[in-house]
Amino acid sequence: MGHQKEVLRAQQKNLRCTLSPHAIATLSARIEQHLRREIDGENPVMVYASKAHEVDTHRLISWLLSSGTGVVVPIIEQETRTLRLSYLRDPAVLRPGTFSVPEPLGNEIPVLPSEIRLVVVPMIAFDRRGYRLGYGAGYYDRFLSSHPWMRKIGVAFSCQEVDAVPADENDVPMDLVVTEEGVLAPHPR
Repeated sequence: MGHQKEVLRAQQKNLRCTLSPHAIATLSARIEQHLRREIDGENPVMVYASKAHEVDTHRLISWLLSSGTGVVVPIIEQETRTLRLSYLRDPAVLRPGTFSVPEPLGNEIPVLPSEIRLVVVPMIAFDRRGYRLGYGAGYYDRFLSSHPWMRKIGVAFSCQEVDAVPADENDVPMDLVVTEEGVLAPHPR
């Protein structure tokens, strides 16, 4: 299954890279509108700080902060292969960290996972069962398995949908998938 995932991951990354910066901005804005309705007063919200070619979350983060919603971002801990959480009060403190992921390194405000009920998760690919393909290190799957009460919303461009993501017992399906086309409530096959 690992080889299948690697092949699919490479294909989907290449596909995502064909999207122009303008297309990413336009599609991300549409995704943000759908996400706003799904967040609907949840506070705080855990959301990844996007890097190039991902669904851009920077406008969403700014909107959440301006509306008084607490924003929590993950920090990758390679040594323990886990995610550490920090409140983000000012997006200007984000700097490329592990895997070039923007993180508030040196400006961390620790938060306990028990305070989080909703998490916005990046995806390289997804299927209608709610399974996602991430970057392959398993950080989100381990984190989400350890905190099953969290509502999991995966975000991706609709072109990232595939027939079936190879999934095993370690893969955590999303509760919702949001693309520029709308909100998908996954269903098992």
